[in-house]
Amino acid sequence: MKRLLFATTSCLALACSADRGPDRLEQLFAGEVEVLDLTHALSAGGSFWSSWDSNPFTHDTLAAHPDGSPSMAAYSTPEHNGTHLDAPVHFAAGGRSVDQLTSDDLWGPAVVIDISNRAGANPDALLNVEDIEAWEVEHGPMPDRAIVLLNTGWATKWNDLEAYQHRDADGQMHFPGYSDVAARFLVEQRNIRGIGIDDLSVDAGAADGFPAHLVVNGADLFHLENVANVHLLPPTGAYLIIAPIKIEGGSGGQVRIFAVLPN
Repeated sequence: MKRLLFATTSCLALACSADRGPDRLEQLFAGEVEVLDLTHALSAGGSFWSSWDSNPFTHDTLAAHPDGSPSMAAYSTPEHNGTHLDAPVHFAAGGRSVDQLTSDDLWGPAVVIDISNRAGANPDALLNVEDIEAWEVEHGPMPDRAIVLLNTGWATKWNDLEAYQHRDADGQMHFPGYSDVAARFLVEQRNIRGIGIDDLSVDAGAADGFPAHLVVNGADLFHLENVANVHLLPPTGAYLIIAPIKIEGGSGGQVRIFAVLPN
C-alpha cells in the first residue's frame, strides 16, 4: 500500500510541478493554489441523455437519523449519467474498461479550447483542426499528454434540461461537439491523454452516429462528458486530477474532476 501511495503521489507531484516549478504540490497541500471542482452533483434534478424518459438517478434512504437525514442510502444510475468518464471499451470492443485505466492516464495538463461564441450562435458548432491550430498560435504548442477540454458554454445550462438537450420539433438534440477530423488530429498529431466537453457528448447532438467516440475510444483513450465549470479554466496552465468510480469491467462511470489552477 505504501508503494502504491508513493507512486500515486509521485504522479501528482509531476503533474503539479512539470514546467511550473518544483513546489506546486507543497503549495497545493498548503492551500496556496486554487483547486476547482469540475463536477456536477449527481441528482434526480440534473440533465440527462434524451433517450431516457426521465433522469434515471435514484437515491433511496436505507437508514436515517432522527432528523430524517440519511445515515445510509442506496443509489442507482447508468454509468454514463452526470459528469462521467467514457472508458475505451465504451466504443472499442476489447478496449480497456474503467478499472483498467491507470493513475498515469488520469492526470495531466489541461488544454481548454473555447468555441462558446460560435456555439452560442450555432448549437451544432464543431471543433475543427483550425481551432486547434489557432489555439497553438496564441498559446504555444499543446503540452505533451494533455487532456483537451472543449468550452462550449453548455455547462451553464445544466439545470435547464430543455436548454441542455436543445431538442428540435422532431426530438433531435442540438449541442456542440468535436468533429471526427479534429478528434483524429488530436489522436494522431498530438500526444493527448483524452478529451472532454461541457455538454452531453463529445459528439455533437446532431452528429451522424458517434464518430468522435469511435476515433478516441478506438485509440484506447477516454472522454469526459458533462464537465462542469470549464468556462472558469484558463486556456492553459491548469492540471486535472480525474477520479472515476472503479467499476470492474465498466464501460465508464461517474467521475470527480479537480483542476489545480496556476498562480
